[in-house]
Amino acid sequence: MKKNYLLLAIFLLLAGGTAWYVLSGKKDEKHALGWDRLFKVPEEEIQKVFIAKRTGVTTTLERDGENWKVNGQWRASKSAVKSLIESVSQMELAFVPAPAATDNIVKELAGHGIKVEVYGKGNKLMKAYYIGGVTNDGGGTVALMEGSEQPMIVKMPIMDGQVRTRFELTGDDWRDRHVFPFPADDISSVSIEYPTQRNQSFKLDKANGDWQVKPFYDNVPAINKPFSKGRVDGFLVNFETLMAETFDNDYSKKDSIRQMIPFSVISVKTKDGEERKAAFYPTYREY
Repeated sequence: MKKNYLLLAIFLLLAGGTAWYVLSGKKDEKHALGWDRLFKVPEEEIQKVFIAKRTGVTTTLERDGENWKVNGQWRASKSAVKSLIESVSQMELAFVPAPAATDNIVKELAGHGIKVEVYGKGNKLMKAYYIGGVTNDGGGTVALMEGSEQPMIVKMPIMDGQVRTRFELTGDDWRDRHVFPFPADDISSVSIEYPTQRNQSFKLDKANGDWQVKPFYDNVPAINKPFSKGRVDGFLVNFETLMAETFDNDYSKKDSIRQMIPFSVISVKTKDGEERKAAFYPTYREY
């Protein structure tokens, strides 16, 4: 009987220790069952995503208030970041590939895999994995958690198809193409200068809740005519949709164009003091 009591006590002690270990949340993720199958990170915890191609090209996307920045310099495209964050926060295991296919999958990852690192607050690394190619049916994507030798096939629960393309953008592809990335309600002033048409240049300023139109140049007389607030609102909304088609930083005639007199120079300021200025040049080029 004493022996039975002793065994029962040992069992209860071990059970209690196991429960504490599981519930305490202090276990190392790499020792948890299936750690290399858990790819998604809650969206609200994602602060930075680092992406590296085998070609050596790297991209860092980091939260900047309500927006994201590319490589610490440029405002990121909201649509591109949205697709990326959807993948990082929702990507899940579809199935484990057959052992016979593992060697070829690992070789493909070594040659064409995309390294992804996901960081949370305090620059804490939360996940690191490699994104590979697409399954034959196009419905899944190869992924390998860093530190694991077993590749997985992952998918998005909200869609059918592969996710690799969401990680493949590079350089300017990640950048926001809005020329003036400000909502109409945030704009406090606009100036449009026509260097060769000085009498057509003007400033639009908001003071004490009312908009005022003034000449851009001091020696141009003001036109004192009433104007419609609705027309001002419609004018400002146009800035929200003004986008560049693409970036061409390697254009050979860029310096020559800068020596020309611009057709117009537009400056937009926000209530917070942020300003964006763009010069527009009359030129023609075949693409």
